[in-house]
Amino acid sequence: MPASPDRSSAGGDDDIGAGGSRRAVAVVIAVVFLDLLGFGVVIPILPFYVRSFGVSDVFIGLIAAAYSLAQFLAAPTLGRISDERGRRPVIAFSVAMAGVAWLVFGFATEIGAVAGSAAAVATLLLSRTLAGAAGGNISAAQAYIADVTPREKRAGALGLVGAAFSLGFVFGPALGGVAASDQVVAAADALLPEIVPTTRFTLPSFLAAGLSFLAAGAAVAVLREPERTRPSGAGRRSLIGQFRSALADDALRPLVASYFVTSVAFAGIQVMFIPFAADFYGYDATAAAVFLTYIGVLGTINQGALVGPLERRLGAVRLAVIGGTALAAALALLPFTPELGGLLPLPGGTGDGLLNGAILTGPTVALFAVGALLSFGNGSLNVSLSTLVSERASDETQGAAFGVTQGAGSLGRTVGPPVAAAAYVLAYWSPFVAGAVLLVPVVWVLSRGAATESAGAW
Repeated sequence: MPASPDRSSAGGDDDIGAGGSRRAVAVVIAVVFLDLLGFGVVIPILPFYVRSFGVSDVFIGLIAAAYSLAQFLAAPTLGRISDERGRRPVIAFSVAMAGVAWLVFGFATEIGAVAGSAAAVATLLLSRTLAGAAGGNISAAQAYIADVTPREKRAGALGLVGAAFSLGFVFGPALGGVAASDQVVAAADALLPEIVPTTRFTLPSFLAAGLSFLAAGAAVAVLREPERTRPSGAGRRSLIGQFRSALADDALRPLVASYFVTSVAFAGIQVMFIPFAADFYGYDATAAAVFLTYIGVLGTINQGALVGPLERRLGAVRLAVIGGTALAAALALLPFTPELGGLLPLPGGTGDGLLNGAILTGPTVALFAVGALLSFGNGSLNVSLSTLVSERASDETQGAAFGVTQGAGSLGRTVGPPVAAAAYVLAYWSPFVAGAVLLVPVVWVLSRGAATESAGAW
């Protein structure tokens, strides 16, 4: 049985109250957006930053994996602390911690100049780990939304948190690409004092830190502690216990496995696309950011306007099969887009003309077409899997079910990046093709679900 509600406040209010719940949701979503915007800013520069220290591309995967592993481990802890100490302090502190992490991230080159490349790479690894731990605050943010939103409106409010994530990934890389451009670096070098290092790596890092500190300030200044009900200690289960329970459930087990395998498979495009685009298309961080923004915009359109009507018409299981098939095809085709583009009746050449008007080369058109297929497949598969989790979990276990499946995704994003980076070093096409192969059993399992859906079993 839950204990009596623990009413705590900030700024003198006893609780937020029904009239302020909409504003509270908006504030939390704004904080999440600013935080994710900062995360997205560093995405275009990360591979180039690692390569600047003359180390193997394997370290790109290790540093990317560090974020997901730390987030996976920290999310349950931050969620539990928010139950015991309050949502507002956890959100504010963790976002400020992310600001510190990105600030340190920007000084890796300076540290390397004094202590060597190994120390610089260790700085990147440690700062990404700290940022990942801070990113575990999503559990506290979701709990805050649940605290202030009536049950019948909770799904829509939590969906807005997902939209804030998507928008952060749309605008973050674009801002990062602009901050890393030669023109902005030159302007900053002329304006800022000499004590501030101004390079294509430091400026995006410092921008990310500034956005995180802005989000922390907003949380401190505007966010109010909601009325909340503390669960009894007897009702708590460890993360391992939650995984065991989900894996013992015949309806949830294939979905947990699908989340994990899909996240491992998608690691190839998440981590190694930018090195691939640099090596085969001549993209720098700014050009890569343009492509990532294109993918992000398509993802927002797909998930906001296209996937919903398709799911209502086809059903979640069939749409998941279609999405998984499209994603597998896109991953298999991606590394061969330069050759595929050569078959098109368009000029040849690489995609490095992306920013100077030569966009209609055969290879670039092929890359953007495969990117559109990838965006549709990824969006359809992820939304459908989430819908299936919601349908197959009981009302009492919705939160735990989503926590376990998202945890499985985080584990996949921890395992996938270093494996994909090592595979890329051996054969550039291998992480993408391997990802496509990994999706085959996922599509097969989901196809079985589609065949037995009418019988109510997997």
